[in-house]
Amino acid sequence: MKNKINLLSTLIIFVLSSLLISGCTNKESTTNTNMNLNTIPTPSEETVLGSKTEVNINPVVSLKTKDGEILIKLYQDKAPNTVANFIKKADEGFYNGLLFHRVIPGFMAQGGDPTGTGSGGGKQNSELNDVPFVRGSIGLARTAETKLVSNDSQFYICFTTEGCQHLTSDYVNFGEVISGLEVLDMIKQGDKILEITTKTK
Repeated sequence: MKNKINLLSTLIIFVLSSLLISGCTNKESTTNTNMNLNTIPTPSEETVLGSKTEVNINPVVSLKTKDGEILIKLYQDKAPNTVANFIKKADEGFYNGLLFHRVIPGFMAQGGDPTGTGSGGGKQNSELNDVPFVRGSIGLARTAETKLVSNDSQFYICFTTEGCQHLTSDYVNFGEVISGLEVLDMIKQGDKILEITTKTK
């Protein structure tokens, strides 16, 4: 009888010890997990911050032609004054109805001259950058005299990378076509810019 009581006591002590040890282990594990959660941002926070940055830095405008719409992302982070001037003119309807007065196949389509001759428009300081000119890049026209001053309304869109890559760092690159390259390819000299607007579909 005495042996049975001793065996029962030993068994009870063993079970209680196991429960105590198990409880300590779980508590320690929970603490470590909580510490990790406090120091690492959640993916949803990173996504929200990332999307806000993208929206604020690079606005998108719509350029409409008789053949369709071209969507252009503007490099506000690379050429803030150029982009602000371009958007201001677009919002005022400045570009609506102007011509692509100079179109060179394999090179670029140029428009935005209020006189339609290639000699109109004002001046602005060039915000030169090292963004490579490629197919679909948007640049500012300027005279050959200096690269420090560009036209404040005339712009061009590159048809090919080969035709435009030599312009990098010598002309202001302030955007890129993100949709509608097939519409770009259809532009002919004398075609109208029907509208440039910040309201996109």
